[in-house]
Amino acid sequence: MNDSCVFCKIVAGELPAVKVFENERILAFMDIGPIVKGHTLVIPKPHCDPITQTPPSLLQELILVVQRIAQAQFDGLAADGVNVTQANGASAGQVVPHLHFHVIPRFAADGHHWNWIPKKYDHREEMESYAQRIRSALRHGAIA
Repeated sequence: MNDSCVFCKIVAGELPAVKVFENERILAFMDIGPIVKGHTLVIPKPHCDPITQTPPSLLQELILVVQRIAQAQFDGLAADGVNVTQANGASAGQVVPHLHFHVIPRFAADGHHWNWIPKKYDHREEMESYAQRIRSALRHGAIA
């Protein structure tokens, strides 16, 4: 538990939340500022951040709950689609520094549009250079 973390305070019952799922290690609750109504946050109860420092067994449990929440949004809300997002670090848009997944039901007429502006590599060699750096990091210990 991190005493300054808003999500840890929700887990501890110090702050209110509208819960949709809870077990010993995972909590899912409604986002108070939903992108689309039904927007649900799924968090580990232990304070973890970032995703790269989260124990693999906990991360496995977490993604299985994300999958269940997504299916429940399809079934319970008649969602046409579901977005699952997760950010690490302020530069990636993370606001609360506690690992969490956003599970967002989507509807054909929900009016939400992502600000995704695709960019391009200058040339194929540049793309290959990025890929090689990632492959090298994978070989040298980035999460086994």
